[in-house]
Amino acid sequence: MRFGIFYEHQQPRPWEEGSTERLLSDALDQVELADRLGFDYVWEVEHHFLEEYSHSSAPEVFLAAASQRTKRIRLGHGIVQLPPGFNHPARVAERAATLDLISGGRVDLGTGEASSQAELGGFGVIRDQKREQWEESLGAIARMFVEEPFAGIEGQHVRMPPRNVMPKPKQKPHPPLWLACSRRDTILLAASKGLGALSFSFIEPEDAKEWVDQYYDVIETSCVPAGFSVNPNFAVVLPMMLHEDEAEAIERGVDGAHFFGYSLAHYYVFGEHEPGRTNIWEQFQRDRADRGFAREIVTPGNETLGVKLLEQGLGSLRGAIGTPDQVAELVERFERAGVDQIIFALQTGHTRHEHICESLELFAERVMPRFAERADAVDRERAEKLAAAVDRALKRREPPRAAPSYVISPQGEPSPAYEGREGVAPLDRAPVGARLTRLTERAFGSFVRGRSDRQLERMFGTTPALKLVFAGMERAFVPEKAGGFKGSVQWDLRGARGTHTWHVRITDGRAVAGEGPADDARVKMRMTIPVFARVMARELDPPRAMMDGKLRVEGDFAVAAQIGPMFGEPERW
Repeated sequence: MRFGIFYEHQQPRPWEEGSTERLLSDALDQVELADRLGFDYVWEVEHHFLEEYSHSSAPEVFLAAASQRTKRIRLGHGIVQLPPGFNHPARVAERAATLDLISGGRVDLGTGEASSQAELGGFGVIRDQKREQWEESLGAIARMFVEEPFAGIEGQHVRMPPRNVMPKPKQKPHPPLWLACSRRDTILLAASKGLGALSFSFIEPEDAKEWVDQYYDVIETSCVPAGFSVNPNFAVVLPMMLHEDEAEAIERGVDGAHFFGYSLAHYYVFGEHEPGRTNIWEQFQRDRADRGFAREIVTPGNETLGVKLLEQGLGSLRGAIGTPDQVAELVERFERAGVDQIIFALQTGHTRHEHICESLELFAERVMPRFAERADAVDRERAEKLAAAVDRALKRREPPRAAPSYVISPQGEPSPAYEGREGVAPLDRAPVGARLTRLTERAFGSFVRGRSDRQLERMFGTTPALKLVFAGMERAFVPEKAGGFKGSVQWDLRGARGTHTWHVRITDGRAVAGEGPADDARVKMRMTIPVFARVMARELDPPRAMMDGKLRVEGDFAVAAQIGPMFGEPERW
C-alpha cells in the first residue's frame, strides 16, 4: 500500500486579507513534512472558478515550488483538465516535462475531462464533447512526449502541424498516466487505456474490491494503452484526521471532511451558484444534514470505521477519521481489496494547519510502518504478474510516428495549420475553391455550435435550408477522394415535419445534389435533422454517432467511410 496526500486548496468563507497566501504557504510546509515522514505522493488538482471548494487553479506552479522543498515524494500533477479549451496539449506536455526535469523524475500525470458547469462554461467547452476532447488531447500529449519531432495532429478538436515539443521528460517514455474516475465505467475506461485509476467515489473497501478486480481484469485482457507505457494502479481518496482520542479526531476533522463532500456536491450535483456572491460555507452549516452530511451521527465508540454512515434516515461521511488503530484497520481492509494507494484529504474546510501536521506525524509513527515494509514487495509481485499482459498491451499500441518532411519559413507554413485565426497567415497552397469551402465550413460550424436540438430542427428542418446545405456539399466535392466511385448517397433526415430525403449523385468527377430518393443509392444514411447538422458542422463524429445509435448506415460501408473525405473532410473513420 502506498500513501498520498491530496490538495484542493479549499478556502471556505469568510475570506480575510492574506488568507490565500497563508493557505498556500501552510500547504507547502505540509508537503515538506510529508516528504520527511515517508509519504509516497502529493496530489494537486486543477480547478477553476470553484469558489471555496478549490482554489487550485495553477497546480504546476504549486508543484514546482514543492519540488524544490522535497527529495523523494512523487508529485501527482492531477488531474490536469485536458479539453483544449482549458489547456492546449502542447502546453500540458511542456509543463509536465519541465516539472519532471526539475523534480528529478518524480511526476505522475493525472488527466480528466472536467464536469462542473462553472468550468466547462467558463472555458467554452461543450459538455457532450468533453470525453472525445479528453481522448484526442491525451493521445496527442503522449506522442508529444516521445516523438521527435511530434508528427502533428489533424483532429476534430486539436489541430497542430509538426513541431518538436520540448523539453522531453526525464522519465522514459513519459511520466505515469492516470485518469480521474468516479464511476465503474470510467474505471474500466482507465484500465482499457492503461491508465492508473484515481477514484473519488468515497467507496467502502469491500465494495472497492469488485471494481479493483474488474479494473485488473481489463488490464490483463484487453488494454490498448493511450500512452507508451502502462500504469496499473488503483487509488482511492478519503478524508483523514488522526488523534489518540477518537472524540478529538472527530472534533478536529469531521467538519472539514463534510465540507469537502458538500462543496463538491454543490458544484457537481445540486448547487445553484452566483459567482462572487453565493456563500457555500453558510449553506453547508444550514443544510448539511439534509444533503447527507449529518454531524450528529459521527460519534466516538472505538468501532470499525465506515467511509459512509447511515442512521435513522440520515447520511454522513467519515472515512479515516479516528484513532491510529481504527485507521490502520481501515487501511488493511483496502489493502485486502487490492487497492494500491490511499490518498488522504486533510486540508479541507477550516481544518487547522497544526492539526494536519500532527495527524501526518501520528499516521507516519503509528500506521505507516505496518505497511511500508511490504509495499516494495507487493509492487514487485504485481509487476511480475502483469509483465506479460503489459507486453501484450504495448504491442497493440501503434508505435511513435516519423514526422513527414516539413519546413517552416519565416513567413508561413507549408500547409494551412491554423486557418482563420486572427494574426496568422499560413501559406495555403490548396486550390481557391477548397479554401472557399473551408471558410464556408467554419461559418457553418460557428452557426451550429452551442445550439439545442430544437433550435437546429427549426433552422434546418425545411426544404430551402437543406437545399443550401446540399448545394454546399456539391461545391465541397473532391473528385480525387472518390476513388472512381460512381453512384448515389442518400440521406433520410427525420424531423418534426416528417422525413426529408435527399441524395448526391456522383458521376464523371461531379457531385449533383437533389431532393428525394435515389434509384442507385449505394449508401443510405438515416438520422435526425439535429444530428445531421452537427455531423456537417464537424461537431459530431459519424463513428461516434453510429456507436451512440444516432446514425444508421445501410449499404456499402467502404463507400460510407469515404463520404467525409469525398466532401473535403479529414479521413477520420
